[in-house]
Amino acid sequence: MGATHDWSTPVDTEHLDEIRCHAARLAPGGLLHLALEVLAYPVDEAREGATTRVTVVLHADGSVSVADDGRGTETRVGADGVARVKPVMATKDLRFFGRSDVPVLPDGHRRSGISVVAALSEWLVHTNRRAEGGWSRRFEHGLPVGELEALPPGASGTVVQFRPDPALVDGSVSADELREAARTYAAVVPVEVVDERS
Repeated sequence: MGATHDWSTPVDTEHLDEIRCHAARLAPGGLLHLALEVLAYPVDEAREGATTRVTVVLHADGSVSVADDGRGTETRVGADGVARVKPVMATKDLRFFGRSDVPVLPDGHRRSGISVVAALSEWLVHTNRRAEGGWSRRFEHGLPVGELEALPPGASGTVVQFRPDPALVDGSVSADELREAARTYAAVVPVEVVDERS
């Protein structure tokens, strides 16, 4: 399938509500599964030769960040001169959601897309850098908050940091569990796991 998201709408509230209603099915295993949903995107980029390293950090505040040195999330400038970001956080990933032929993540569960992570998180911050510039945006329970925050140009890459909603998913995972799961991708891209908790 070529298209991954519908650019015509930045937010699909029905989709986000559906995720929250089926949290146990879409995020079995809780935080480990959510981290793997995010990690799968830079791994995709690595398979295309666009990413050479990924770092996953377990933060002291219970959040997780996944950072890579890839080409960044696609941005389009419309006829009105307004930059629009590929709506990956708040709309369906058409390759995975609701399909029966989707790949399985290293935890043995089906991939559904990063919108599952956004919808099941208290907050998520998506920081994106491309050759033409960068931006950052915050989401709360999958909904964008405020406008894009412009960032100065710099090395390309993406950082997604999120804190799961404890009312919806189990927020516990060990660094060893994450390292073991990430080892599946060792032949594709090195994944470093850093544990800042304790």
